[in-house]
Amino acid sequence: MLIGIPKEIKNNENRAAITPAGVKAFYQAGHQVLVQKSAGIGSGIEDIEYSQAGASIIETAKELFDRADMIMKVKEPLPSEYDLLRAGQILFTYFHFASSLELTKAMIDRKVICIAYETVQTEDGYLPLLAPMSEVAGKMAAHIAAYYLALPYGGRGVLMGGVSGVSPAKIVVIGGGTVGTCAAKVAAGIGANVTLLDINIRRLRYLDDVLPKNIKLIVSNQHNIEEETKDADAVIGAVLVPGAEAPKLMTEEMVKKMKPNSVIVDVAIDQGGCIATSRPTSHSEPVYKVHNVLHYCVTNMPGAFARTSTFALTNATLPYGLEIANKGYIKAIKENKALAKGLNIIDGKITYEPVAKVFNLKYYPIEEIIN
Repeated sequence: MLIGIPKEIKNNENRAAITPAGVKAFYQAGHQVLVQKSAGIGSGIEDIEYSQAGASIIETAKELFDRADMIMKVKEPLPSEYDLLRAGQILFTYFHFASSLELTKAMIDRKVICIAYETVQTEDGYLPLLAPMSEVAGKMAAHIAAYYLALPYGGRGVLMGGVSGVSPAKIVVIGGGTVGTCAAKVAAGIGANVTLLDINIRRLRYLDDVLPKNIKLIVSNQHNIEEETKDADAVIGAVLVPGAEAPKLMTEEMVKKMKPNSVIVDVAIDQGGCIATSRPTSHSEPVYKVHNVLHYCVTNMPGAFARTSTFALTNATLPYGLEIANKGYIKAIKENKALAKGLNIIDGKITYEPVAKVFNLKYYPIEEIIN
């Protein structure tokens, strides 16, 4: 199989979909990898490193898309890339379809085989291809909250860890999955007073055993979210419903009640955001204020730490990419239930129910399409 690795074009997206080690693994399995020129530069990977691993360096995105059987990317295709795709071509990347009807319709119209990293899911509910980027984003979220709490950047002038004789910042984390757990651990490590809310009692019981004791664990409901956020210095939104639009757990009225110049970091923005006043931002223009609350809603947070993220992502995606290349996507999906959940669109049909539901479009069970 011919695997194409284009250079990412999203705002300040410096990750690459593969490392030289990943290229070598495909090469040793008998596949050819095409890497667009400078695709790895933002991650500190030179073209020569890809070449030495067995890749062919391609000058333009058009040539790469024209030749490749499977495109592996980091982020969803942007409008300028839509026409580069063709019917029957495999696109293996983060899509986050539930946040964009335009993207969903574009992939339906072009009849691309869309396998989404974020919905590959094992039987125990684990999301193996989302987890490494959730870990990066979660750890980042605490640092970002600490940064924007500084007065010159629009915050309250509160030092997250406090100092002797002065209370630390209060950080509220909504969601106790990978993002929320990592955010809470980093904030607590800095010395903040952390509250984490989650709806899963079993998860809270587990977190109580493993997290530092300066993290307060509370059941997530509307009353508790309102009570905890109104005196928070920073709120980190870390809610996820796999493949579906994130629920708006924090209302605009709750935002209005927050302290002046407090900070919101909505990591769920890739799936539409879990805070009513959130809207997507970029690394070049990361923040805005609503009701005198600073909002950070960057849709590709891990792109800021591209080298770490690129290596972590390849570690997770490579086994699945190899399985698709070695077996063909149909056999791979039939034999791997986790990978089957990653299939979102095929031949113009939505095969992932949460995406169909959010846009009120027809859903086709995979069994009806692939038999």
